[in-house]
This record gives sequence, structure tokens and C-alpha cells, in this order.
Amino acid sequence: MDMTPAYNDRVVRQFTVMTVVWGIVGMLVGVLIAAQLLFPALNFDLPWLTYSRLRPLHTNAVIFAFGGSALFATSYYVVQRTSGVRLISDRLAAFTFWGWQAVIVGAVITLPLGITQSKEYAELEWPLDLLITAVWVAYAVVFFGTIVRRRIKHIFVANWFYGAFIVAVAMLHIVNNLAIPVSATKSYPIYAGAVDAMVQWWYGHNAVGFFLTAGFLGMMYYFVPKQAGRPIYSYRLSVVHFWALISVYMWAGPHHLHWTSLPEWAQSLGMVFSLILLAPSWGGMINGIMTLNGAWHKLRDDPIIRFLVVSLSFYGMSTFEGPMMSIRTVNALSHYTDWTIGHVHSGALGWVAFITIGSIYMLVPRLWNREQMYSVPAINLHFWVSTIGVVLYIASMWIAGVMQGLMWRAVNEDGTLTYSFIESIAATYPYYAVRLLGGVLFFAGMLIMGWNVWRTIRPLAERAPAAAAAAQSA
Repeated sequence: MDMTPAYNDRVVRQFTVMTVVWGIVGMLVGVLIAAQLLFPALNFDLPWLTYSRLRPLHTNAVIFAFGGSALFATSYYVVQRTSGVRLISDRLAAFTFWGWQAVIVGAVITLPLGITQSKEYAELEWPLDLLITAVWVAYAVVFFGTIVRRRIKHIFVANWFYGAFIVAVAMLHIVNNLAIPVSATKSYPIYAGAVDAMVQWWYGHNAVGFFLTAGFLGMMYYFVPKQAGRPIYSYRLSVVHFWALISVYMWAGPHHLHWTSLPEWAQSLGMVFSLILLAPSWGGMINGIMTLNGAWHKLRDDPIIRFLVVSLSFYGMSTFEGPMMSIRTVNALSHYTDWTIGHVHSGALGWVAFITIGSIYMLVPRLWNREQMYSVPAINLHFWVSTIGVVLYIASMWIAGVMQGLMWRAVNEDGTLTYSFIESIAATYPYYAVRLLGGVLFFAGMLIMGWNVWRTIRPLAERAPAAAAAAQSA
């Protein structure tokens, strides 16, 4: 008699497919705005195609549409397998899928129209913020309700990270988006001046810390050991990693506001906690990489393992670079330059996208009852194309950023600036071209992934209805 629980994988499949779709869409918009920095005429004099409107669309699409769909998909998959029970409510799970897609479609419509709060990573206006809140409450009920009903006494460490991500993002979203609506498309925040900036970057950095780090660490703690066929290197270290990370991350936001009107004590507080963050971050990175101890040979033959391990390498690099850039003297050089853009994308592409891609390549065959992806060589091609793209992107932005910082600080003997601002822009153009090439390569990798996923799941629709129905319910 088969005692395997009947898991709800329908919602996992839905979120998995949309992860790939929104990844392609979000990165296409990224390529377009990167091209606009080289060729401004590519906005075609249309207001909804200007850089200022497409840039928030790009960030929302890659963070919340691509990354968010991946987090929903993997957390629903992991919580069921590690709890030994089905999701607590199929209807609520379905609501989280359709509600989240509605939020994304709302962003696709409103942001190009210029309907925005003008807050980094929190641009959506109040009606969409309310829908996000409703979806998130449903998500929390489904996730934590499933854990409460678990058959397995132990709560696997990945679920601790997913749970922290859900709770922290709820708090961040509500506090930062407290506003007074004045129409259906406009509201004003309840905060003003430096307080508004402080709250925004408490939100902004912790969106990185909990949406783009804690949630994806949950992904790492499940999928890396699973694909490697090894237990996590140190369970004790994973627990220390969890508590240290969530205790420290909340305080690091002020480092985004160095050299502003924010009080210096608050800036220094952000710097100190950012430096402390290096320890738990590298502890988690080492824990993930050392899980391959005894299975290093798999790096030769398994491109999925390559995605997962290289993502951890980028995680380690980004979590070293971030604390370094939070030091006030370093920040004096890097602030407002493209060095910050390079840092963000080493984390967003190298860490978040790579761990997501590796996890999706693991999930798809399991969800659609296939032995493996349609084309393993295509996964290998995707890995190398994307890796080259990331390196070109971040290296060009690092060099451009340091150059910009030095040019802006250069002064003549009489105290006047050596270079005008437009001269620094002209000097940056070759690096924008390299950045565009890197972005095109990464986007090409996503197209390869989309084709591979489509070919893997396509035969399901070609089967006889009875066979398809049986496969769907498996």
C-alpha cells in the first residue's frame, strides 16, 4: 500500500512555469534599459518606454515576479516534502498564485504609465499594496499551517529560512507602505524627510536581506544537499547561520544613506552591523559549498550542481563586497557610482538567479514525472553563457564605478573640479557597451532555459487524456 502523501504540486508547477516566464520578461526589460543608456533614442520618444519608467518595471519583474514566483514554488514544494503532509489549503494556495500574478500584471500596467510611489523596490501604489498584503497573509497561513500539521516532528532548517522571509517581508511591506490615499492612483507616505528615507532603506536593504537572501538560503539548504546526494555539511552551523543572520540584518539599512542628512550615528550603526554580517553570511556560504565534500566529482558532469555551487560563490563574494562598501571611507568613493550597480547584480544574477535556475532545473523533471530535463547539454550551455554574461556585467560596472568615483573627486590646484559630470558619462560609455553584452548573454541563457523547460513539459499535453490526468495527480 502506497503511504506517500498526495502533495499539492499543481500550484508548484504553476509558480515554476511563471518563474521562467517572468525571468525572461524581466531580463528582456533589463536588456532594453541597458541599451537605452548607450542609445537613448531607444525610448522612441514614448513616455512609457523611458528609462525612468522601465527601470522600476525591470526591478519589480526580476525581484518580485521572477524571484517571488521561485520562492513560492520552492517553499511550497519543500514544506510539503519536509513535513510529510499536503498544503493545508488548496484554495488559499491557488489564491496566492492568481493573486501574485495579478499584482505583477498590475505592476506591468501601472509602472510604465508613471503611477508610482517613487520608493525603491516599493513603487506600487496603494491598491496593489493592499492586494500584496492579502496574498502574503494567505501565503503565511498556507506555509505555517502546513508546518503545524506536519507528521515529521523536526522542522527542517530550510523552513526556518522560508518562515523568517515570510514574517520579515510582511513587516517590511506594511511599515514602509503606510500611506494616505488621495485618489485611486495616488497616495502620500505618512513619513517625511530623513525619516522617510530611513524607513525606505530599512525596507530596501531588508528586502535584499530577507526576500533576496533568507528566502533563497532556504532554497539552498534543501536543493544543494538534495542534488549533491549529501547531508548538509554542518547542521549546527546552519542553525547559527540562521539566528545570526536574522538578528543582524535588520540593522544594516542606514549604510545606503552615507553622506546624506541622516544622523551620523545612524549611518555608523548601519556600517557596524553590515561589517558584522560578513561572519554569518560566509558561514552559510561555507556550509553550502562544503556540502559537496566527498562529491566534488559531480561538478564535472552535473551542470545543475555547477549552477548551485557557483551561486554560493557569488553569494560569498557579494556578502564580502557589501560590508566593504558600507565602510564610510570606501563609500565616499563608491556612492552613486556604477560600482553599486555591479555589486547589486553580482548578488541578483550570480546568487539569486543562479540558485533559482539550478533549483528550477531540479524541480521540473520531478514535477512533470520525467527522468531528467529534455536537454542536459542545453543546461550546460546555459551555465557557461550565463556565467560569462555575469562576469562581463559586474566587471564592467566595477571598473566604471571606480573610474567615476575617482573622476568626481579629482580637483585642480585651484580647487575646481578636473572633470565635468558629462565627461565622466562619456568615459563610461565603453563599459556600458560591455554591460549590455553581458546582459544579452544572460538573457540568451534564460531563452535557452525557457526552450528546455518547454520541451521537457510539452509531451504531457500530447498524451491521451487519461494518461495526462494520471500524471497530473501523481
